[in-house]
Amino acid sequence: MAPLIRITKEFSFEMAHALWNYDGPCRNVHGHSYRLFVTISGIPSDDPADPKNGMVIDFTDLKDIVKKEIISVFDHALAVSASYDRGKLEAFKTMFGNTVITGYQPTCENLVADFASRIKKLLPGNVTLHSLKLYETASSFAEWHASDNE
Repeated sequence: MAPLIRITKEFSFEMAHALWNYDGPCRNVHGHSYRLFVTISGIPSDDPADPKNGMVIDFTDLKDIVKKEIISVFDHALAVSASYDRGKLEAFKTMFGNTVITGYQPTCENLVADFASRIKKLLPGNVTLHSLKLYETASSFAEWHASDNE
């Protein structure tokens, strides 16, 4: 039986956020240098005629998916919840330009769950999203695991 292999690629991006109705300093606009680790699993191709022979997925293909769904949307953006009143949301857009309005509070935990759903829908059928780890700071991160969410 062919071995199931997990591969991981790391991504970095800069993003600001503000937490609506939060009772601490993170209610203010502030930024982080995020690090995202994407782990997928699958059986490497065993077809000598396949240009991707020996690979679960080409790292470049994984990079393209994450760049399209995550990096191009969130890098150098301000993420805020749609729960803010319309006037404040418009002010954010005016002041900060690249503003991502989310249907959730943009915490590290909610972001990693959103990222998982965005990535899963574009993965080829022969691989599965195993886990994501999103570092918000050097010592704080949230994890998403497929086995916990099935």
